Amino acid sequence: MPKLIIVENPSHWRFNLEDVEVISPSRYIEGEDYPARGLKVINLCKSYQYQSLGYYVSLLAEARKHKVLPGVSTIQDLRFPSILREDSQDFDDLIQASFKGVTTDKVEFNIYFGSSNEEDLNPLAKQLFQYIQAPSLRATFTKRSKWVLQSIKPLSLGEVPEEDQSLLRSSAERYLLRKREVRPDKKKYDMAILVDPKDANPPSDEKAIQKFIKAGDQAGFNVELITRDDFDELIQYDALFIRETTYVNHYTFRFAKKAQSLGLTVIDDPESILKCTNKVYLNELLTANKILTPKSYVVSKENYKTLSEKLPYPFILKQPDGAFSKGVFKIKDAEEYKKVCAEMFVKSELLIAQEFLPTTFDWRVGIIDGKPLYVCKYFMATEHWQIVNWNSEKQNREGDVESVAVDNAPAGLIRTALKATALIGRSLYGVDMKEVDGKFYVIEINDNPNIDSGMEDKILKDKLYATIMDVFLNKIKAEK
Repeated sequence: MPKLIIVENPSHWRFNLEDVEVISPSRYIEGEDYPARGLKVINLCKSYQYQSLGYYVSLLAEARKHKVLPGVSTIQDLRFPSILREDSQDFDDLIQASFKGVTTDKVEFNIYFGSSNEEDLNPLAKQLFQYIQAPSLRATFTKRSKWVLQSIKPLSLGEVPEEDQSLLRSSAERYLLRKREVRPDKKKYDMAILVDPKDANPPSDEKAIQKFIKAGDQAGFNVELITRDDFDELIQYDALFIRETTYVNHYTFRFAKKAQSLGLTVIDDPESILKCTNKVYLNELLTANKILTPKSYVVSKENYKTLSEKLPYPFILKQPDGAFSKGVFKIKDAEEYKKVCAEMFVKSELLIAQEFLPTTFDWRVGIIDGKPLYVCKYFMATEHWQIVNWNSEKQNREGDVESVAVDNAPAGLIRTALKATALIGRSLYGVDMKEVDGKFYVIEINDNPNIDSGMEDKILKDKLYATIMDVFLNKIKAEK
């Protein structure tokens, strides 16, 4: 499949790649002889301003399900430099190290597909390209108490210095060559699985990840593991499977958003991350749709003193975006409540207080694409009220896990889980519930549920992994 480079004057540009076609914006905009999906488009137009030719090239590329650089979301981001400056704080250490020996208080340099003329600045150039995926960029850093990103803007072809023309060409060629187009195994689609090798408590253990890779291979995917450093590689794939703990103010959310904007099939999709990772939203959603939950209240700095009138001690106090049983406290008295509130309000303006329902285990129902996938009982950790005791010094801090066949699980459990997840979407979810007197109370919906070898897959075994890969495949085909 050819790749397209869009420039105003195609005759001025030659690339040493057989499958690259250089065409004008008007030809791309008017053309109807391009594939309906998956074509890679590099937009090198002179301007990306609103309603310019460059803007319409990216806009139409996304409508045609082509993988375009820059995407419309990137063009929009470039209009708000304050947001980009805030994002750059994620790699502040790299910024400071890059300019450690600089004696001036201002540095400006150009970036072409993540490369710079200055060897020492290439790690920073690559990082900036991952955040702002535009072919050519000009970054300006200034120093006050420390170095900060002052501005970053797209560089038009007319602004590329003559001495940088060869670097732009070679960088574009290197970027387009990074992914093989002819596959010896002739598989149709490429899938990236996002993992964090340093995470001590990932959503899937190493053995489960290998089973996902095997299932993907059998379904017809070329599966590759990627990390947070591979943001700029997303354009090369057809699907993204996030197997990291997700948060909104986090690179996992940016990966999901970018992949979706490129037309990839994504699990977890950004909407599911946004909805599931905030317990304030979930509480409102479940309550409004009359799904049974423990008595819950949104707690603010203004109303926290009146909570004791509504909930008896002990009750549960939750950080809105906590995960893996972290950011959750069992409050036994007023003194502890005041102390924990003071600590939690530093991070969030709102908290969730929830009725404490003591049970020996929590149910979890795994749902994929609107269908039940697995059912587990997570028993409480030894002498603890949660399934994980993070304060324990023992090596095994988790309670036992018992898998239950979906057909043998209580019908009310499955029915409640499906009703709850239907409010979120048709992605992969884990619904945590408590059973009290035959009633099922939804505690929360997880967008990134655990799938570990020998635990959640104990009943279905390899079929669990194959089912998830089939969902990816069907979603891709449906889009196509």
